[in-house]
Amino acid sequence: MALHQSTKIALCVTFLGCLSFLLGILAETKKPAKGTPIIGKDVVVCKYPSDPVIAFGSLAIVSLLLSAVVGHAAVYFPYKGKPVPTSTLFQNTTLFVFFIISEAVSILALVMLMWATISEGLHRSRNVHHDPEYLCPTAKTGLFGGAAFLALDAALFWLICQMLTLNVRADYFDEDDPKGEYGQVYADGLEITENKQTLV
Repeated sequence: MALHQSTKIALCVTFLGCLSFLLGILAETKKPAKGTPIIGKDVVVCKYPSDPVIAFGSLAIVSLLLSAVVGHAAVYFPYKGKPVPTSTLFQNTTLFVFFIISEAVSILALVMLMWATISEGLHRSRNVHHDPEYLCPTAKTGLFGGAAFLALDAALFWLICQMLTLNVRADYFDEDDPKGEYGQVYADGLEITENKQTLV
C-alpha cells in the first residue's frame, strides 16, 4: 500500500529528528571530560583522544537542519496539488503559535549543537597554551545532550504543525472527514444500542 504524501513527510521529519537526537546523545557520551596536558618548556600541549565527537556533532547539525526544512515543507506543501494561501494558514492561531514554537526550538537546538561542536573543534585545533596551569578542557558538559533533546522536541513540534496544517486545509477546502461526522458516530452508536435492546 502506497503511503500518502502527508505520511511520507511525517516519517521523514520523525526520522531526521530522531537521528539528530541519537547523534547528539552519542556526541555527549563519547566526549572526554578533559584532555591530557603535556607540559613542555613554557607551554602546555593538550592531547585529546581520537573520538568521533566532532563528526557526531556535525551530523546532528545536518540532521536537525534537514528536519527543520522538511518541517517547513510539511506546513507549506501543496498536498494533493492544492496549495493553501499562507495568510489563510496562519489565521489559525493554534497553528501560528506552534509554528513559532517549532522555529524557536529548532533555532535553539541548532545554536547549542553548533556551540558544542565548534568549541570542541577549537579545543582540539588550538591545543598549545602558554599557561602552565591550563587543564585542557573540552566542550561544556551537557550541551550536546541538551541540544539532542531540543532537536527531538523540534521534530515533535513540526509534526504537530503538520497535523494542524492538515486540519486548516480540510476546513479551507471543505473536505469531508473520512471518519464521518461526530453526530453520525453518536447516532450510529444509539442505533446499535437500540437494536440490541429490541433483540433482548
